[in-house]
Amino acid sequence: MQRRYRVIQWATGNVGKVSIRQFIENPAYELVGVLVTNPEKVGKDAGELAGLPLTGVIATDDAEAIVAMEADCVHFAAAAEDIEMVCRLLRSGKNVVSPLGPFYPSNQFPHSVEASEAIAAACAEGATSFHGSGIHPGFAGDLLPLVLARAAGRIDHIHVTEVVDFAANPSSYIPFMGFGREPADLLANPARSPEAALMFSQSMAMVIEALGKTIERMETSLELATASEDIPYPGGVVAKGTVGGQHYEWTAVVDGKPLMTFHCFWKMGDCIDPVWNTGPSGYSVRIEGEPALLMTLSGLDAQGRPQYPGLSLTALLGVNAIPAVCDAAPGIVTHRELGVLAPPGLLR
Repeated sequence: MQRRYRVIQWATGNVGKVSIRQFIENPAYELVGVLVTNPEKVGKDAGELAGLPLTGVIATDDAEAIVAMEADCVHFAAAAEDIEMVCRLLRSGKNVVSPLGPFYPSNQFPHSVEASEAIAAACAEGATSFHGSGIHPGFAGDLLPLVLARAAGRIDHIHVTEVVDFAANPSSYIPFMGFGREPADLLANPARSPEAALMFSQSMAMVIEALGKTIERMETSLELATASEDIPYPGGVVAKGTVGGQHYEWTAVVDGKPLMTFHCFWKMGDCIDPVWNTGPSGYSVRIEGEPALLMTLSGLDAQGRPQYPGLSLTALLGVNAIPAVCDAAPGIVTHRELGVLAPPGLLR
C-alpha cells in the first residue's frame, strides 16, 4: 500500500460500529478520532465500541476538537443531515464521505441543489472533496442502474426495488414507521415524509441525466397490506387487521411517460394480505427494454440464507470510497465520477 488514510468516525450507531471495525482492521486506514453523541460512550476506547481490542483512540463528544483534528477524511454517519457541520469539516481541510448525502442535485428537490452549492463552496475553500455514499438513495438507485445500463441496447423503463422484512430484521422504529396503525389513518398520514419522493429523485436524476434526459415531474403512490394474524416482534405486536405491509412507489416522468420507478416494500413477514411476491430482502434493478435485464443484491447469513444487507452496506459503501475521494480533485464527487473503485486492504 502506498499510504494509510487517517480517518475520523462521526457517530457510532449501527452504521458507525461497522465502519469503526473496518477502520481498525483494514491496514489502509488509521483511525485517529471518534465522535459520539451518547454520553455513556464518551471516554470509551474505539475498540471497545466496536467489540475489538483497545486501540488507544478515545471517543469524545467534543465536536470542536474533532473539527480541529488533523485527518484525511471524516466518515459522517450522524443520525440526521447536518450540512453546516459537513461544510465546517470540509473547510477545515478534511474530506467528507457521508451516507446521508446529498447525492446529486435534482431539479425536483431544491434542497439538494442548495446543499450541493454550499458543499461545493466549502470544498473549494478547504481544497477538499465530498461524497454522498448512501445505499438508497445512493448506490442501489443510481450506480447499480448505470452499471446495468451498460449491458442494454434500449431502455424503456427502469425499476429499482428495495425489500425490507422487519419481521426477520426487527427494528425499534417499527411503530414509528407506521406498522400497527389503522390503514385509513396511514393512507391519510403516511409514515414517510411527503419529501421522500424528492429525496429519491437525486438518484433518479443521476441516472436519467446520464442517459441524456431530465425529470419533468415526480409521481407517488402508496399501497398497504394488512396483518392476517397478530404479528409479534421484540417490543410489541402488529395486531391483525392493522398495517403489516407498505409499498411506496415513486416514479420519474420523462417526455410525458414513466421512465424510472422506485419501489419500496416494507413488510412484517408474509402473514399479510395481500401477500406480495417480493423475493428476499435486498435490492433489485430491472430494465424493461432490449434486452430485458435483472440484477439482484442481497446479504447472506452464516447458513447462506438471504438477509437484509442494509446496515453493513451503508457503512462499507462509504468506507471503501474514502481513498478515491481523498485522492480526487477538490469538489463534490458522485458515484458517476467515482466509477468502478479498487478498494484497498480487503484481501487480508
